[in-house]
Amino acid sequence: MSQSLTGHLVVPVANEEDARVTARILDGYEYDDVTVVHVIEKGEGVPDKLPVEQAEKRASDAFAAFRGFIPEADNEVAYRRDVVEAIINIAADVNASAIAFRPRGGNRLVQFLSGDTALKLVTEADRPVISLPEEDGNE
Repeated sequence: MSQSLTGHLVVPVANEEDARVTARILDGYEYDDVTVVHVIEKGEGVPDKLPVEQAEKRASDAFAAFRGFIPEADNEVAYRRDVVEAIINIAADVNASAIAFRPRGGNRLVQFLSGDTALKLVTEADRPVISLPEEDGNE
């Protein structure tokens, strides 16, 4: 029996603006269910990038922005150092059919220095990964 590719999507978002743009793009496609994911990066022995309260507020703002376009979306927050591993684990936990994401800009050097999260997501995921297109400028 085959499974729908867009039956249940897990969609990671980084912040409020990313969530808004991602939801606007995703809203132009058909899907059944969506779980929005925000990963709060924890330091594991090194200082956190943001205080937890500030990071949780960022997650809350991102979820609200996403629901401005897709109100029925569920949300999940993960506290992990490895962002890609957190996204993949949540996709497994919610039995997602695929992970859909919007690649973020940056030149090759920036991508190399940051570990290229998009490349890791595509190569390490245990389910299909869908790269959403850039905005077409028509808002």
